[in-house]
Amino acid sequence: MEDDTILEFTDPAGISPDPLTDILRKGARDLLAQAVEAEVCDLMAQHAHLRDSAGRQRLVRHGYLPEREVMTGIGPVPVNVPRVRDRGTGAEKIRFTSTLLPPYLRRAKSVEELLPWLYLKGISTGDFGEALAALLGPDAGGLTSSTISRLKAEWWAEYERWNRRDLSAKRYVYFWADGVYFKPRTDADKQCMLVIIGADEWGNKDVLGLVDGYRESSQSWRELLLDLQRRGLRKAPDLAVGDGALGFWNALREVFGETREQRCWVHKTGNVLNAMPKSLQAKAKGHLQDIWMAENKRDAEAAF
Repeated sequence: MEDDTILEFTDPAGISPDPLTDILRKGARDLLAQAVEAEVCDLMAQHAHLRDSAGRQRLVRHGYLPEREVMTGIGPVPVNVPRVRDRGTGAEKIRFTSTLLPPYLRRAKSVEELLPWLYLKGISTGDFGEALAALLGPDAGGLTSSTISRLKAEWWAEYERWNRRDLSAKRYVYFWADGVYFKPRTDADKQCMLVIIGADEWGNKDVLGLVDGYRESSQSWRELLLDLQRRGLRKAPDLAVGDGALGFWNALREVFGETREQRCWVHKTGNVLNAMPKSLQAKAKGHLQDIWMAENKRDAEAAF
């Protein structure tokens, strides 16, 4: 009798590289199925009193739509959406459309938000599939260069619609303006984006303008402010807050001359601290914060 000392191992190809992700996907699929099932049951209950010409219940279950995959932050998740059949003969048929899984949904919002950032970070249109596979797993590809090009066109169209929206019904009492510099994709030079945030009398804030500008020049700021006027923002804000760059202030005085001006405390604090020895910066920063956080002028002078 011979002892067999050979151990059989499971084929590595059949082992999931990430069992936890598989469990999460299965859990996500089960939760989606339960949620969509609840939507169907709610629709059926709302119309349970309806009957067809033969006295039968008008709304009945009718199987499932073809299975499809929705790309999520944990990779693709298969989904099945139930069908509902309306046996009535009227022109207005009752149809079931899941609010969680509408027919057009192919990617979760988290993935939709990831794609523009990948593009801005320099990922070329032909490399998106590989990049998503590295981030979300080997089954997360499928985005062709033509798909990314179409998405880029949609992003630009969405920005254009946002940038043309009507502001005539708005009244903003405060403006915050700043130039934000960043390096998009693989460009050697940093790009300047001019940003204006407005706040109404109830404290609600909106991003009013977001355009590329040439190093915060007066001309670039002027064009942005005039564009806000063209879109209906006729009433000047009571107060504008910005840094020490002169371009915005010159443009503001031309377009909204009656608006009061205030230096941004955050920028001013940074300017002051940069001129002080490092050993004193922490203490000085605390004193400056006490001044600009004071409730009134008397408290500010006391902190000073």
